[in-house]
Amino acid sequence: MNWPYELQIGWRYTRAGRGGRRNRFISFISGVSMLGIALGVAALIIVLSVMNGFQKEVRDRMLAVISHVELLSWQGEALPDWQATARRAAEHGQVQGTAPFIVSQALIVRGDGTRGAVVRGIDPAREPDVTPLAQELRQNGALARLQPGAWGVLIGIELARSLGVHEGDKITLVAPSGDVTVAGTMPRYKPFTVVGIFNAGHYEYDSGLAMIHIEDAARFFRVEGPTGVQLRLKDVHQARQVAGQLNAQMGQEVRVRDWTRSNAAWYDAVQVEKRMMGIILTLIVAVAAFNLVSTLVMTVTDKQADIAILRTFGASPRSIMGIFMVQGAASGVIGTLSGVALGLLVAFNIDVIVPAIERLLNVSFLPGSIYVISRMPSDPQSEDIVPIVLISLLLAFLATLYPSWRASRVQPAEALRYE
Repeated sequence: MNWPYELQIGWRYTRAGRGGRRNRFISFISGVSMLGIALGVAALIIVLSVMNGFQKEVRDRMLAVISHVELLSWQGEALPDWQATARRAAEHGQVQGTAPFIVSQALIVRGDGTRGAVVRGIDPAREPDVTPLAQELRQNGALARLQPGAWGVLIGIELARSLGVHEGDKITLVAPSGDVTVAGTMPRYKPFTVVGIFNAGHYEYDSGLAMIHIEDAARFFRVEGPTGVQLRLKDVHQARQVAGQLNAQMGQEVRVRDWTRSNAAWYDAVQVEKRMMGIILTLIVAVAAFNLVSTLVMTVTDKQADIAILRTFGASPRSIMGIFMVQGAASGVIGTLSGVALGLLVAFNIDVIVPAIERLLNVSFLPGSIYVISRMPSDPQSEDIVPIVLISLLLAFLATLYPSWRASRVQPAEALRYE
């Protein structure tokens, strides 16, 4: 197949490494430029994959405890007709399960120990429809021990450790609002029996969440019924869109909140951090890409006689420019594809590479005593990799414009005067 001569000559210049010390030096500089692009692209892919992995790991542990969307009453009051609200929400195509709940703050007292906690009143029959943690508790039988009127409670493992309690022990819950008597407002408290201890794998919930039967919660917190309805969706990433649609459907009677807004600080921090890391590492790729400028300028200077001869044979300035653009673009493509291959190789095998490095250096990057996650997660995503590839190729292309334009301006008579 007869390729255009611009492509053939440009590719030949890319591979040139012989012909004297100067050519070898230019070839070395070109190789360094390609290596820089490859390492920058690989670093971007690896870092963003690890950040995606951490985000997915923490999000999955968080959503094992909480629902995707909540329909809440205003001022913490009981929903007027929670069954009708649940039925209306279930008509949405994304909603897979619904469950009523009551939630409030309370103090948990055990001897001299006192801890604040979120107390959630749940329906043991319907809670597994919305949270994976409830499914696990149903399988091990702990959820069945929450019986109305038995005043049983399920608490997180970190909360149990801080209070020094075990299954079967008694704890006292103190409600945030007291009873008004002739002697003043007296705190309202109730002894509960610990019927189970759960481990959600998320410190915030393991150390600050307690679950009781929804009927016990209604009596203890003095509400007439559920204060909200939890929803589980088919696609967790659609939570904001579904919440907006349900908010328009429910009107002003119900407050709709999705998991990204109930955990807004964490969600927004992750998004900002990922965006900033992408910008910083893209600058590394840009530095490596613009190293191609010096490589091509040196090549143009070295090849002035060749350019002059091509011009005398009838090559147009546009063709000369195309030759050096092919050379620079080839370097950018090779560096980018090499970086993608290296980045994906590391990203998909990071669960093997990191433990090997930890054993070699006798260190632990994620100590289990400090971090909830004890392994390095990785989740390469095409929506990150494709922009990285396009940006790297664009930067490499832009880096070829000035040297290629300079090559096209070489005058044959001036270049051959001293040859």
